[in-house]
Amino acid sequence: MADNFLNSDEESDSPLPMSNAAEIMPGLAGYVKSKFEDSENGRRSHEHRWLQAYKNFRGIYDSTTQYRDSERSKVFVRITKTKVLAAYGQIVDILFANKKFPIVVEDTPVPEGVAKFAHLETPIDQVAPPPQDQYGYEGDGRELPPGATQATPSMDFLGGMEGKFPNAPLVEGPAKAGEPQISPSAEAARKMEQMIHDQLLDSNAVNVFRHAIFEASLLGTGIVKGPFNFNKKVHKWQRDEEGNREYMPYEKAVPRIESVSVWDFHPDPSATSIEDCEYVIQRHRMNRQQLRSLSQRPHFDVDAIEECLAKGPNYEDKYYEDTIREDETEPYYQENRFEVLEYWGVVDAKFADEAGLTLPQGISDLDQIPVNVWVCGTMILRCVLNPFTPSRIPYQVFPYEINPYQMWGVGVAENMEDAQMLMNGHVRMAIDNLALAGNLVFDVDEASLVPGQNMDIFPGKIFRRQSGVTGTAINGLKFPNTAGENIQMYQISRQLADEETGIPSIMHGQTGVTGTGRTASGLSMLMGSAGLSMKTVIKNIDDYLLKPMGEAYFQWNMQFNETAEDIEGDLEIKPRGVAAVMQKEVRSQRLTALLQTVMNPTLAPFVKIPNLMRELAISQDIDPDSLVNDVNEAQIYAEILKGMQQNAQQGTGNEGGPPSQQPTDMAGSGGVPPRPQGTNGQGSGDGTIGVGATPTAGEAGFTGNPTQPQE
Repeated sequence: MADNFLNSDEESDSPLPMSNAAEIMPGLAGYVKSKFEDSENGRRSHEHRWLQAYKNFRGIYDSTTQYRDSERSKVFVRITKTKVLAAYGQIVDILFANKKFPIVVEDTPVPEGVAKFAHLETPIDQVAPPPQDQYGYEGDGRELPPGATQATPSMDFLGGMEGKFPNAPLVEGPAKAGEPQISPSAEAARKMEQMIHDQLLDSNAVNVFRHAIFEASLLGTGIVKGPFNFNKKVHKWQRDEEGNREYMPYEKAVPRIESVSVWDFHPDPSATSIEDCEYVIQRHRMNRQQLRSLSQRPHFDVDAIEECLAKGPNYEDKYYEDTIREDETEPYYQENRFEVLEYWGVVDAKFADEAGLTLPQGISDLDQIPVNVWVCGTMILRCVLNPFTPSRIPYQVFPYEINPYQMWGVGVAENMEDAQMLMNGHVRMAIDNLALAGNLVFDVDEASLVPGQNMDIFPGKIFRRQSGVTGTAINGLKFPNTAGENIQMYQISRQLADEETGIPSIMHGQTGVTGTGRTASGLSMLMGSAGLSMKTVIKNIDDYLLKPMGEAYFQWNMQFNETAEDIEGDLEIKPRGVAAVMQKEVRSQRLTALLQTVMNPTLAPFVKIPNLMRELAISQDIDPDSLVNDVNEAQIYAEILKGMQQNAQQGTGNEGGPPSQQPTDMAGSGGVPPRPQGTNGQGSGDGTIGVGATPTAGEAGFTGNPTQPQE
């Protein structure tokens, strides 16, 4: 290999010779090998950065660290590990706190191919004359979609809503005032989102993302591969004609993703992003079993695999592999490994033709053909045209912190490399000083002592003196304690690490916080600053991982998922990682205040209440699908609530008022209120006036009635 001579930590920064694999190994295999060597040479400086970052994370001194002869301590303060794990844990908590993937699918403002609005057919629709402008106007939901004609049936643009209401068919276009309205495009977006989330769960995407996020936090770059086809075995039981349960498994194509280490990822050295790459190569380290299992996958050459196995292992360790694996075994341990290169990119048509690919007519030898090639040694294990439509390289590369003009990002470990070095140096100095200050150093006048004595010091030791004044032959000297100054410099270096990484120590459990963090307001400022730094990182994950990954799953479903229904539409993938950076409590409070504001009847028609309710549910870690009704469910519950209100009104009495407003019961048939305590019935007594209903004219006891003769 091109770098076999680099087998220690003392790497060379000198440029390596240009690859000549294509001259030694002609054909497609030689072309792939030459591109692999070019990529290795192009990323050499980045490998040095990653190796140093890994050593600081693991607490390993390299051979370039300079020690004084007087230094005895080799302690390594692993603050880099603490910062990396803090960043990793915070990112994972932000992205997956609500147990859902931060990827949403929404319909575009003006969708193509599916209706934006639809409503139930009414008698008005049946008798209404056609509009003067049959094409409609922009924004009314009735304009003719691109590529359609007047003869195109309207139902073609209802998406998954077609046939949902057999008794009242749907009609494309917005509803009239007061009529229920649905959105076929939004319904297609919702179903596509549910399908993508289900596929991510099936492919164990959370663990894949975790591994990539950790490597991005440590080394600066994370890589996820996929989705690509994987035949999943589905276990199914069904009953036969006799009613017996029978095992009927089957296989179905599902999308799967996997994480790829930066150490195994070799992109186009001249590219600054994955979209700019002409090719990428993934280096696989396989044993015999793994290499043989490739023969079970589609389009692999079984004879070529058997020949590679017969030739024997060809894997050779790189200079950094012993360090990252912490492997100190003998070289014979690697004899059963094979190096397999997986190439994604374009090649000249002549190489594709030599490999036996069927090419379209009119292709010249210099035309670029997108292919996927697997190479082991000199053997081509697999060579197929790029299976994706549109053609794409199935890798998502995202940086922790963007490195300008480079594909590779900058991680936490690299940001605090200088601070880590300073902390190590001052702690070593403090320990060495404490070792001196805690012990006596002796000044010996050998002329005053008898020659040939053992100079070891221990309790009860006797020295024989031959001259001089008593107590002057051996003197104990005590060195000053300067550890306090070194520890102070260590604390300054640690604060420098906080500033360089944007991760204050309070976020990973440091006690005894001093300075700004001692007060509540100061602590809030620190947490807010850390949130701003982390927001930038999450935005990079949104732009370079979540959005491309969601779009890749969307393209996979449109190309390979023939069983899925009702997912076609003009849809847009939106990552939601940054939205989760805001504290949930603050976000929930803001959404609640907004909901109270829009309860004003004059403002409610201008706000999408269902979307607001969904956001409020998400902010409180509640699944919005289990809480927010769709259009059909909302209509059902509206009818139920209407009936409940009617029943409540009927139960209040004929007057229609609440029971509390009904007249107080009278004592007796005459309607006279009960006699108050302390009265004589003639209006005299102790002066207490009774409380009751006022009698009306004509009633018995009313003093204004004419005198009736007594019988």
